[in-house]
Amino acid sequence: MNPAPDPAVGDGDGPRAEQDPAPGAETAGDAYRDNRQQVQGGGAAVMGDVHGDLIVGVLPDEFVSEQVLKPRLREGPYPADEVTRKLRGFVEPPSHVRCRKVLDGRVLLLRAQSGTGAGTAGFALLAERHGVAGVTGLDPQADLVRWEPKGGRGYLLQGLSPQAAAALNEVKLTALADLLRRAGAHLVVTVGEEVGLAADTRPWQVAHVPPAPHQVVVQHLHALAAAGKLTGAGLSTALAHLESEPVHAYLGTHRLPGDGAELTEELAAAVRADRPVAAALEGLRLGSDTAARLALDKARHSADAVALLAAVALLPRQDRTVVTRFAARLRPLLGEPAGTEPVGKRPDRPDVLGPSLADRLAAVGARLLPREYGTAHWRRYPVQPVDFVGRHRPEALLRQLWLDHERMPELVWRALGDLPHQPGTDLAAGRAIGTVLAHATGPDALDQLAPFAASSLRWQRRLVAFALGEAAQHVDSQGAVHAQLRRWSRSRQVNVRCTVAETCAGTYGLGRPAGALRLLDAVLNGPRDEQTVRSVHPAVSFALSVLLTEEPNRVPVLDQLHRWLRADAGTQRHAFAAEAVEAMAVSTFPLPGRSGPRKVSLADVIGEHPQQALALVSEALDVPDVRQAVMEGLLDAEEDSPPHHRDALPAFLTALAGECGGMPSFLLRRHRRRTTVPPERTVS
Repeated sequence: MNPAPDPAVGDGDGPRAEQDPAPGAETAGDAYRDNRQQVQGGGAAVMGDVHGDLIVGVLPDEFVSEQVLKPRLREGPYPADEVTRKLRGFVEPPSHVRCRKVLDGRVLLLRAQSGTGAGTAGFALLAERHGVAGVTGLDPQADLVRWEPKGGRGYLLQGLSPQAAAALNEVKLTALADLLRRAGAHLVVTVGEEVGLAADTRPWQVAHVPPAPHQVVVQHLHALAAAGKLTGAGLSTALAHLESEPVHAYLGTHRLPGDGAELTEELAAAVRADRPVAAALEGLRLGSDTAARLALDKARHSADAVALLAAVALLPRQDRTVVTRFAARLRPLLGEPAGTEPVGKRPDRPDVLGPSLADRLAAVGARLLPREYGTAHWRRYPVQPVDFVGRHRPEALLRQLWLDHERMPELVWRALGDLPHQPGTDLAAGRAIGTVLAHATGPDALDQLAPFAASSLRWQRRLVAFALGEAAQHVDSQGAVHAQLRRWSRSRQVNVRCTVAETCAGTYGLGRPAGALRLLDAVLNGPRDEQTVRSVHPAVSFALSVLLTEEPNRVPVLDQLHRWLRADAGTQRHAFAAEAVEAMAVSTFPLPGRSGPRKVSLADVIGEHPQQALALVSEALDVPDVRQAVMEGLLDAEEDSPPHHRDALPAFLTALAGECGGMPSFLLRRHRRRTTVPPERTVS
């Protein structure tokens, strides 16, 4: 796998950009996509009928992680339970009184350093005014000069961009405050200290003063106890640890609210495991950038140690076999075929067995964890996870390896490309790489994802989706992720468009649902072709199913399906929508066996969203390929749907009769079904 940016995977505007493979190559690679088997290290690939027992020891490519991760940043309403969770253990900062007074004027510009908890303070201020169900997130790139509130809610913009900040002045903020007042709304904007604001905006500015970390720890410990995650005795022990001299010394040099929250977790874990407080502090120390640099300096002369460090950092808490396989592939790429010492320093009679895995892990500050069963990706097999000692150590190590050592990203991508897929690697590696890329700089920081985005292997596309979803949770990298996905959504390469749809099926899509629907619309642009139907349609179905898991997205998704259904026949949009409506009518969308956390039937849509159902059904009855399935689906809904959905059908059918000219055919079929006597069943 060549990690260099592929000019064929980028903006679709150039004359040679994003050329599809030759037709012959497409046929060879895609004709058997759904029943392809890959054999690693011996075995047999079988196509056709099998008689008798067949045991295949290789997991198929389609066995990928479809875990749906909730976003930390949203553009749109925040669910009430998310806001409640964010405010659990919240400590009112000293600047809160001043913030309340300024927010009485409807607009608050909250100036703060990164990591000081200004975003949480913004949630608290808006929840006071509008409740935990009344907070809506805004795009950091939003132009507040042209933005208008859509209702009486609390609006939170985290991380105002320098461009948007430059457009603000006293006149524009006064006009914005007037709009908010008329809508009954409030706006809190967090602004980095390095972002410039005009001098005449000072009446709207407040400097955020974070609470003392000691207060944060006390509040969080009580919140853990209230949630049942810490016993009364455990709470007392943790509070006693908090007053110890080592903890006071630690808090003296770690004064951010986030430091207090992390100390809380470590203290609680130490209490539950009956470990000394020193172990909790050591875990925090090992996760620092300084500790990561010392570990890399210690390992720099051993390819084995560097490969193992990279493996555990990239694949935290993955099974030992996955970690060791990746390290074994990375080690020769670093220039050393085997062993733990450089070639020039090996003894005449080397240790051919080498140290044990446990010893090798200990040498790089990692450890084997207890065996686990029934985890998300290894449902039938026990696993023994590998992880570092120390909170955030994987992130700190991988960030320094990736950003400070020019060969490492290329070698990591090559080793990943050679690694046989194992369940969970796409999720673990994708999130780890996304966290690193959130700290990367330059206009082409995300281009290194292009080869995996264009891969024919779904697990590699899912890895990119997880990476982009994680990077989009960081304010500084949001804009770059949005731009990359917009370019890729117009790609002529089918696999690249699949990657865009996969990215919408998770953190990115749930955090930015309106933007995700626009991307999916672009992904389906163009004439209908079978390759897109086979590859892109399942990915778009999965993305829409994920969006449907959250109630505010359901009407926009159904409206989008209706727009696609009204597109010209022969287009990809029309073909997909017709397929989706037919699936709802005959069973569910997505169909059973296809990926999707929420599946909806036609009866569900009629019962829960009758207006959208009316638009979809009346349009579908004019589509010849779908009409019969929809009529049968309506009849089935009358006879065999939950009572609360069946009760909505009479009013729905009455409204449908007034909208649709295809009703006579439906009524005739309905009459025949009701009057036809079913044939007697022969009993043998």
